Amino acid sequence: MISTRGRYALRVMIDLAEHQDEGYIPMKDVAKRQGVSLGYMEKILPVLVKNGIVEGLQGKTGGYRLIRKPEGYTLGEILRLTEGSLAPVACLECGASPCEKAADCRTLPVWTELDRRINEYLDGVTIADLLRSGPKVSVSQTR
Repeated sequence: MISTRGRYALRVMIDLAEHQDEGYIPMKDVAKRQGVSLGYMEKILPVLVKNGIVEGLQGKTGGYRLIRKPEGYTLGEILRLTEGSLAPVACLECGASPCEKAADCRTLPVWTELDRRINEYLDGVTIADLLRSGPKVSVSQTR
């Protein structure tokens, strides 16, 4: 399940993309438009800055802005930064200890394929796609 942190990170990215021609956008402006508390924003934006997703500038004219164009960000990239693994089961998470039952697990192929499809879909949808389509993004719209 995607947490509020991941969902809000996507909303922040969309907001910054919508206002990218305004330069650095103050965190309080994004928080107000998105209905997210400033405290929660203070947990999300530093993760995005630290990982080179957005750029932050402190001071009176400071704020945040995208480093790349909206089509350069996939939902998968953003969600993996904010959520960690998107694996549907623990045994498929990156760095997980090998499961002692993997060789005989009849469900492992199902989880492996689901994991592949989740990542393929989320890596095929960009922030630009969400700007163009609004809330409706179908599989046929992905790259």
